[in-house]
Amino acid sequence: MGTTLKLILGDQLNCRHSWFAQASADVVFVLMEVRQETDYVLHHAQKIIAIFAAMRDLARRLRAAGHRVHYLAIDDVDNRQSLTANLDWLLAHYGADAFAWQAPDEWRLDRQLADYAAGLTIATRMDDSEHFYAGRDEAADFFEGRDAWIMEPFYRHMRKRHGVMVSGDGKPAGGQWNFDHDNRERWPGLPWEPADPRPRHDHSALWQTIEAAGVRSFGTPQAGEFAWPLNRDEALQQLDSFVRDALPHFGRYQDAMSVRAWRLFHSLLSFALNTKMLAPRTVVARVEQAWRDGAVPLASAEGYIRQILGWREYVRGIYWHRMPGYDQLNTFGHTAALPHWFWNGDTRMRCVAAAIGQSLEHAHSHHINRLMVIGNFSLLAGLSPQQLHQWYLGIYIDAFEWVELPNTLGMSQYADGGLLATKPYISSAAYIDRMSDYCKGCHYQKKQRTGELACPFNALYWDFLLRNEKQLSNNHRLAMPYRQLQRMDDADKRDIQCQAAATRAKLAAL
Repeated sequence: MGTTLKLILGDQLNCRHSWFAQASADVVFVLMEVRQETDYVLHHAQKIIAIFAAMRDLARRLRAAGHRVHYLAIDDVDNRQSLTANLDWLLAHYGADAFAWQAPDEWRLDRQLADYAAGLTIATRMDDSEHFYAGRDEAADFFEGRDAWIMEPFYRHMRKRHGVMVSGDGKPAGGQWNFDHDNRERWPGLPWEPADPRPRHDHSALWQTIEAAGVRSFGTPQAGEFAWPLNRDEALQQLDSFVRDALPHFGRYQDAMSVRAWRLFHSLLSFALNTKMLAPRTVVARVEQAWRDGAVPLASAEGYIRQILGWREYVRGIYWHRMPGYDQLNTFGHTAALPHWFWNGDTRMRCVAAAIGQSLEHAHSHHINRLMVIGNFSLLAGLSPQQLHQWYLGIYIDAFEWVELPNTLGMSQYADGGLLATKPYISSAAYIDRMSDYCKGCHYQKKQRTGELACPFNALYWDFLLRNEKQLSNNHRLAMPYRQLQRMDDADKRDIQCQAAATRAKLAAL
């Protein structure tokens, strides 16, 4: 019998994949740490460490189960630092007569491996990753013929199709599909966020190897006390702790922000999910069962399940439907460069400093910090959505392009002109103050629109609406702010526009 080489990518760490059901002497599993993947954007140090450490853990477990594994470390002398160059060498090394890979979830890798396989003279095959509820094209098929890709009907479709929190006749639990209205409370300080249950690892030696290999990164590595899971077992422990200690409060405070508690009641399971060490069905089933057992409120369980069964599957469908080319969309023509404080958090805007600071320290910040603080400011200030996309893709440990790109260009920056979001997600300081404690003690005054100490969000918000009035004034979800603009006198509008122009001219000094 010949040898089959099977490639496992760094976000395909599903130890329960059917590939591993039985050990076979004629199959060699390949995992590789390559500069191609560390260098295509500048990544957070923890993201590089976490993926390498989890890959190494999976390789160890596969070997222990009797599988043949070839692991190319970042400093291996045989490592060509390119996916396809390494595959050339490995196919020759093993005299392989077949090559298989799991379907990648990033378009660039999908295209690279498809092109590579097309040029081989041996048998090739792409297998499913066995992770998602929906196939790549399911969302496109669902929305075919519809005017807009609105997530809610797709979410309801997924709930019914997979029997999640529905009765036998397909009716939603609690009589409604979406409890988002109940999940928008500011956190008052109690209940306190649960203790961080994640196990700690010492990856100091791995980090030294990464640095010695010349890999560039940013952010805090925390290599000596690393808190991200390495495998399914650790991810399951994290899931159990979340459901027991945090999920009961997650719904009410999922949009809240605080300098006192960066995790609040979020699960931090997105890294384990997006690297596939944890299956979405496992998470959804565990959360639904907790609700059925009476351990968590319906609004909390539904709000969390909506993120996984709804939003996560929905944005993946948009990504595969719109790529290639989606990453180049820029409906407002924004081109300003990211200020230096995106890389160090050194800004006097307390909300932005907190959100970016958390991201730099932990390689993570929850969705409202990403959307309504960092993303909101970036859109109002006219920052390049392409530069922001690369920053989000690099800084967040859970960011892989299939999920990050639609969230950044579509949801956050409205750069697709409304293909995904029904409105630009923008606000003045009022929203940030309502949902957080960020404004207290800030250098800037949250209620001032103009003047040296005026919060930059305020003038930028109204100026954005003025600049884009022709494009946005007919959006029914922006009817209220445009009515307010109509009541403003011309002098106030000119003052706001001057303030905003001055703010955009001095972004680095904010």
